[in-house]
Amino acid sequence: MEVGKPSRTAFATASARAYHQIAPEPRVFTDPLAVPITGVTAQELAEKAIAATASEPSEEIAFYRVRRLFMASRSRFAEETVADAVSDGARQVVILGAGLDTFAYRNPDPALRVFEVDHPATQAWKRQLLAKAAIPVPDSMTFAPIDFESETLATGLASAGFTRDQPAVFVWLGVVMYLTGDAIRSTLRYMAEQATPVRLALDYVPPAADAAPEHHAQLRARADRLAALGEPILSHFSPAELAAELRAAGFDDVEDLSASDLIASYVGRAELGPDPERLHARVARARRT
Repeated sequence: MEVGKPSRTAFATASARAYHQIAPEPRVFTDPLAVPITGVTAQELAEKAIAATASEPSEEIAFYRVRRLFMASRSRFAEETVADAVSDGARQVVILGAGLDTFAYRNPDPALRVFEVDHPATQAWKRQLLAKAAIPVPDSMTFAPIDFESETLATGLASAGFTRDQPAVFVWLGVVMYLTGDAIRSTLRYMAEQATPVRLALDYVPPAADAAPEHHAQLRARADRLAALGEPILSHFSPAELAAELRAAGFDDVEDLSASDLIASYVGRAELGPDPERLHARVARARRT
């Protein structure tokens, strides 16, 4: 992201979740705040989506749809992980790279503390959007603005009142691919050292070489587009590599799914379209008991 400006990919992700609420497609994830927090109306969202795809071939429109379903599915996957953690006794949720995520403002349990970690510029922007949409910030929600160039996750969360000797669940969506391997490993170790039981939900991008040859050009174009936005992809993992990193950090139970398998688990394979593997993304969850 550009210095002093909010993440552009955060808005793109939020827009996809919002349009999912009004699009003519199976509802994977229901979020009544997804549209208001973007600062645009449902009608404006629909008009923008139609305009953006007006000249696109049918296969590209199908891809946008399945990518949107993945954005919704990974949010549901993460919130199911949070629910499992709460049933295990967790009363702290840390959302890393929270962007315009709305879980904290829909959280039905006032005893469940939510910590949103993000760059200060992105959090300032989010606060403006929350105020504009008249979405109240509950007492159970704490902003933890962290500039990782000058502050660590440990010190930033400690300043926000996060408790290390109590169980917690971490949500890490849309972030891992933008970090170096060293940053990922140190963050995983920090999470795994939390008082047990601790859980984690994340998504990541496998190496382009693992994709079908016909997808290589599209993946290169995606990487170039993100780099041009100032948010280059820095890390890739195969499922085996990620599992090894999680276990080396201290997690002892790992579940991993491709994007297409995750979507299909919610809506069935018939909804995936002609080439869902173009997504080339995966989700995983892990726990330390």
